[in-house]
Amino acid sequence: MSESRLLGVWKRVFGLAWPVMAEQTFRTLMRTTDILVTATISPVAVAAIGLADLYARFPLWIGLGTGGGAIALASQDTGSGADANRDQAISIALLLGALLGVPFVAFGLLFGRAAIALLGAPAEVATLGGVYLAVIFLTAPARHVALIAARSLQGTGDTKTPMYVNVVANLCNIAGSVVLGLGLFGTQGARLFGVEITGVVGVGIATSAANLLTASLLLVALRTDWTDASIVRPSNPIVAKQLVVVSAPSVAEGLASTLAEFPLNSILLGFGTEVNAAFQIGRRIYQQVTGPLSRGYNVASSVVVGQALGDADPERARFEGWATVGLGLATVGVVGLLLVVAAEPFVRAFTDDPETARYAVDFARVYGLTAGFLVAFSILQGALRGASETRLPFLARTTGLFGFMVGFTYLFGVVLDYGVLGAYAGIALSYVWMAGVVAVSFWRSNWARRAASMMAERGSTAE
Repeated sequence: MSESRLLGVWKRVFGLAWPVMAEQTFRTLMRTTDILVTATISPVAVAAIGLADLYARFPLWIGLGTGGGAIALASQDTGSGADANRDQAISIALLLGALLGVPFVAFGLLFGRAAIALLGAPAEVATLGGVYLAVIFLTAPARHVALIAARSLQGTGDTKTPMYVNVVANLCNIAGSVVLGLGLFGTQGARLFGVEITGVVGVGIATSAANLLTASLLLVALRTDWTDASIVRPSNPIVAKQLVVVSAPSVAEGLASTLAEFPLNSILLGFGTEVNAAFQIGRRIYQQVTGPLSRGYNVASSVVVGQALGDADPERARFEGWATVGLGLATVGVVGLLLVVAAEPFVRAFTDDPETARYAVDFARVYGLTAGFLVAFSILQGALRGASETRLPFLARTTGLFGFMVGFTYLFGVVLDYGVLGAYAGIALSYVWMAGVVAVSFWRSNWARRAASMMAERGSTAE
């Protein structure tokens, strides 16, 4: 009976997860296309987009964090049948996301170039990167709305609608990046308001247009009978308060993750340019082969745990959370081990520099060996989010990144002079730590009681 129950959970989880996996695959393809297009323009173009994307992660994490609050409340209220509160949570999250995007519009227009220059970029890179940043930040409110709307629908169990919309938008983005980035079909030298819309600016315009398209289509879905959820006038202060309480740690977790990138990259550059490049390659390979799977399981675990709690069944929520971890280990964990074996041919597709390749193979293998820990963290992070518990994943990631990935790497790699070996160990230990913290939290903390208390406060308890 337990085996049949386990297989039933795995079937449901994969049914929820595969549209998210498909969506993330196309998103990754879009980003890869942007890199390939700018690489044909000039090294300056690649550097400009790369540095601007460091800042672009801030609105990304705000949208994902606020969407995390929306997916938690939407999944619980869907499970309990509290449709009115579900729609309130979605509508409030969308409004909050749009408002939080406005400061990024002003930042991009006023401080784009200065922000890129602050990272030590040469004048040409700073100018080009500043314009690109201004263009993509113009649609930061739409980017937030798109992320939150997608996660809200996923929380109701509808993972296909966001997939359809995002696949279409990403394909349009890819086409726009190629046409405008390379100046095809007579667009070369074309200008709008005196600004040339090809090259790096064209790649930015394609991204911004895709943001607007994604947000518009998802809002149309929410305003019509296409989805069960609806947009309503925000009017419930309790739902608004809970949304902020659940979202804030997720936003902080993402921002901390971005901030940790700066000292880590500085340390790796101290070991040599080849080491830093190898780290980027090794991580990109790992993300390419496992990222869509992990993201899909993360969302699915939020949905199944949240809906089980909404149905007043914490035992089912606990079982389905652990069952999803088992599925992740059986898939992503195995893929990670295969990466350990096949790291060299993957790396050769990215670089032909012998020293960079040697380090990149080692980084890829480190990620492969720790894939089971990383997917366990991702799944249990999603499960705890489904229970409205986002504080413990924030604690796990922040202490893991700054304590091990940055702190341990600096101590053993720089102070004790073990060099890049310290980085390998620091990265591996950070993921082991993060997985351990959320595993203990899911096993022993009172997340079910917290979820029940919050549902009772907003009147969403199942009858």
